[in-house]
Amino acid sequence: MSDDSSQHNSDLIIKLTNLSRVYQEGTLDRQVLRNINADIAPGQFSVLLGPSGSGKSTLLNLISGIDIPTTGEIIINGYNLTSMSEKHRTIFRRQHIGIVFQFFNLLPTLKVLENVVLPLELNGITGNSAKRQGLDLLDSVGLLERQNAFPDRLSGGEQQRVAIARALATDPPLLLADEPTGNLDSENAESIMQLLHNLHKTMNKTILVVTHRSDFLKLADRIFTIANGEMKEQPILDSQILDQFSEKPS
Repeated sequence: MSDDSSQHNSDLIIKLTNLSRVYQEGTLDRQVLRNINADIAPGQFSVLLGPSGSGKSTLLNLISGIDIPTTGEIIINGYNLTSMSEKHRTIFRRQHIGIVFQFFNLLPTLKVLENVVLPLELNGITGNSAKRQGLDLLDSVGLLERQNAFPDRLSGGEQQRVAIARALATDPPLLLADEPTGNLDSENAESIMQLLHNLHKTMNKTILVVTHRSDFLKLADRIFTIANGEMKEQPILDSQILDQFSEKPS
């Protein structure tokens, strides 16, 4: 990385300091996030819980470097995202962060295996090496036999499994999941939750799941809630507080 990605000696995967995000709407300023501070260590499975419109996805976009904060600092895996150019944030994201989206974001013209190996090819890994890694990842999410199918031939749960395999393709230390079960029925949602938890254990990934559903809480090492632009850590077993921030699965 170049000079504008200055590395910090840190044993944290995520360090957020005095983070805020303000958007200008006409002549008015709308503050979505205010004074966010958080530290997440390697290997932790964290859940960020909050109702729709609370700023969860905005915070995830900041952590992934898709967006930049109005004030504050973001350190990911020892690197300062807030001092990087947009180009270097994009390169950094490809190498250090895997992202799972609510609506899968698979490329419909590519087969399952081609979708999974695409991040590898963008990082310069091609041919048999990329194919072997892609097949191993599909095996890890239980979809090896669907490698030659196109996304529209898969169920929603299967598409999300492919999306998770793709997010893990470059072996990133951090996996971000933005409402990963939000477009799934209850059975598939439970399956995806268990898959993420199993990958967290077997691959020792640091995972941050952003959701409005309380059913992820049973898997979490740490729980954060967000409301009115402010984020707080909550006790794992304090269900009375957590119920204020979540919606029960349908």
